[in-house]
Order: sequence, then structure tokens, then C-alpha cells
Amino acid sequence: MSYSIVIPSRFASTRLPGKPLLEIGGISMIQRVYERAVKTQADKVIVATDDQRIFDAVTTFGGDVEMTAAEHQSGTDRIQEVAAKRQFDRQHVVVNVQGDEPFMAIECVEQVAENLLNSDAGIATLCEPITQSGELLDPNAVKVVRDNQNMALYFSRAPIPYNKEYAVPNQNIRWYRHCGIYAYRVDVLNQFIHWPAAMLEKSESLEQLRALAHGVKIHCAEAVVAVPGGIDTEQDLEAARQLIKQQTEN
Repeated sequence: MSYSIVIPSRFASTRLPGKPLLEIGGISMIQRVYERAVKTQADKVIVATDDQRIFDAVTTFGGDVEMTAAEHQSGTDRIQEVAAKRQFDRQHVVVNVQGDEPFMAIECVEQVAENLLNSDAGIATLCEPITQSGELLDPNAVKVVRDNQNMALYFSRAPIPYNKEYAVPNQNIRWYRHCGIYAYRVDVLNQFIHWPAAMLEKSESLEQLRALAHGVKIHCAEAVVAVPGGIDTEQDLEAARQLIKQQTEN
């Protein structure tokens, strides 16, 4: 299985400025993410940043890092720049691992890469069952509906498929939350950055809808293990520090 991992990492963050360099158990967040990524079967693991401080930090701990343009609007644009600079083949698979996920599930990285390599899709991602009505109604929890071949039909912040009761899922209907891990074929990345934002993308504020609008197949399988969340707030950061502390003590 041949694929690469790119970790987009920006210094600016509204809720946690300098997030990639914040320490968890004495090790920066970006180093923890990188060290988990290199445990996968990926041929290369590359941090993509636009900040010299992050570049220097990754270089210091011996990681592979690429400086990218500051004007990129999304991690997808940053990943494409790395793929271009490294001259990846157009059919090469690149997995986007977020720089704020120090507990990312290695099994899910492998799963999403393998799913794309074994399908005719241009993008692969993952989902998890929704078991609580609160999550179903939460617009921050993105929902996905799929066909019988695990290809995404639509992503939405609304509760889809529609059910007038909005009860906790049962045997008659299941809802799935989209997990924000992606594998891309380089050819799709090269096209994606030139497409204008689609109408549905603007409506839902979901970038993956641009790909669907242009006919790109998105493979979306149920994750083989639970997908840990990223670190977005001070509370998330403190919880991560406590978890590392417990693991160290044990």
C-alpha cells in the first residue's frame, strides 16, 4: 500500500493561537501528531505550514516539513501545493491528517488510504453512527448519506435522512456523522483548487460538496475504530494533557 500523509499546520487559530506548538506532556502538539503519523505504512509524512516557527520546530525534532504559501484558504490547497512541489504522480494517494489530532487513530488512516486505493473514487473519507439525538440536531456534527457501495450521496449540517420524529436511531433508520479525515488522489487535488466554490458548498459551508458538485466520487466507509476528536479549545487541551499524564503514570 503506497500513499503519503500531509499534515497542514497553521500558527493562527481563533480559539487557540499557536496551537501546533502548544505542549502536551512536554511535547508540542505537532510533534505528537507527526510521531503518530510515522507509525502508519505511509511512504512519506510531511508537515505543510506557512509559519517559520512551525517549520523550525518540525526541523528541530527531525520531521519532514514543507513551507507553503500564506494565502491558502484551506488545508486542501496547502496539501495540493505539497503534492506539486514533491512531484507526486497524479494517481498517488495523499491522506490529510489534521495537525490538531495528537490521538488520531492509526487504523483509520490506514483504512481511508486503502479504501481509496481499492476503489474508483477520487476521494475517500469515513463516518461513524450517530446514537444521540443531540448530536443529530447539532449543526457542528456533519451528517452524511451514502449509497449501497459506500459512496457519499450528500453531506449536510442538517439531520439527514429526514425523519419526522428525530428519535435516537434504531433498526429502521440510521444516521451517520462524517469524520473529517480524507484521502485524495493527486489528480483530484490538482483539479479541485481551480474549481470555484459550489452553491451547495456555500450554503452548507462544507468544502467536500464542491467535489460532489463536480462529479467526484467520495468513498465513505464506517470507521473501523472510534475517531478521536481534535483539539479546538482550552478545555480540549487540558483534557489531552490529563490523558497523557494518566498514560505516563500508568
